[in-house]
Amino acid sequence: MIIRYALFEGEIHPGREEEFRDFVRQRLVPLWTKFPGAEEIRVLDGVERDEGAPVYAMALAIRYPHMEAVNAALLSDVRFQSREVTGELLKLFTGKVHHHVFAANEYPPRVA
Repeated sequence: MIIRYALFEGEIHPGREEEFRDFVRQRLVPLWTKFPGAEEIRVLDGVERDEGAPVYAMALAIRYPHMEAVNAALLSDVRFQSREVTGELLKLFTGKVHHHVFAANEYPPRVA
């Protein structure tokens, strides 16, 4: 399985946190859930971090079965629509957005 992350490294403008989160839920999640081949969409809102660690306001994680599905999603019309809408979101944010792709392995917790 493959997980593609969009990491929003930086800060939401002070006092606009709820507006940022509402915008994501109302305008972007409906687009992200339409990405072809996506098996799971997770929006992670930054809450705490280690002292000295970079600030991540948000991370978007989309799970795909394989790289071919990722590539198809990246070429889809809905992805280009979401990029345009994300441009509006960035007016509430200072920082940068970067993407990372991981091959994911799952291991169940051990029961004592």
